[in-house]
Amino acid sequence: MFFTFILSLIVAAILLWVILRKFHQSRRNNLFQTPLPPDSVAILKRNVSLYSRLPPDLRDELHGRINIFLDEKEFTGLAGLTITDEIRVTIAGTACLLLLKRDKRCFPGFTTILIYPDTYVAKAVKYDGPVEAHEDSIRSGESWHRGPVVLSWQDVLRGTSNQSDGHNVVLHEFAHKLDEENEIMDGLPVLRDSSHYAEWAEVLNREYESFQIRVNRNSNSVIDAYGAESPSEFFAVATESFFEKSLQMKQKLPDLYQQFKTFYNLDPAEWRDNSH
Repeated sequence: MFFTFILSLIVAAILLWVILRKFHQSRRNNLFQTPLPPDSVAILKRNVSLYSRLPPDLRDELHGRINIFLDEKEFTGLAGLTITDEIRVTIAGTACLLLLKRDKRCFPGFTTILIYPDTYVAKAVKYDGPVEAHEDSIRSGESWHRGPVVLSWQDVLRGTSNQSDGHNVVLHEFAHKLDEENEIMDGLPVLRDSSHYAEWAEVLNREYESFQIRVNRNSNSVIDAYGAESPSEFFAVATESFFEKSLQMKQKLPDLYQQFKTFYNLDPAEWRDNSH
């Protein structure tokens, strides 16, 4: 009798999981097909400079993904900041660039996005052998593992308004969210094809070593030197450059560009300004 009861619970749990999964898929499909309001499109044109380079089919796809993002993520203003549609659409429109040509899942594993008005102070812990030191760190954004994304609104605007400087805090922090889908942030995201892992590891390891040498010699360009902190930071800053400095990356770092082109299934070096 007891085992029958346990089996019934297991079956009920499986059925509930299937029903909820179907519900979420149906909801996402409906949101994906819903036109983005004109006011939201105007925000994208005004604040997200990369939007002007997107081909029409990718713009349409981005609109649908923004709808899903806004439905599934919660925005919280800190230090007196009031969350507006401009904040929500600007961040969603930038983050969802990373999801183009993927399935309709939307950065699983977390829900909350915390927004400060400007740069903020966070506590950082550093270790020197057994010595643990706590110090203040001024930040423009961060991604907590299996937790929220934290962003400075002014730094969001600075990054999204300039599509060619290679600095975009939204792309950076949400690249970390892709990276952590394999459970840890180590610069190795979940790849589309299992056959890609060996090539990815070979190229990324080689490029990271070359990058660290360039940083140490003060001869680095294309990718922000902050990437030398760790493989996970290298993946995040390389993502920024892939979207914002795509032509330079393709010309100067062609092997790295090809790996990101395969991973994102996009070729931003071929995008042209479609704003006129």
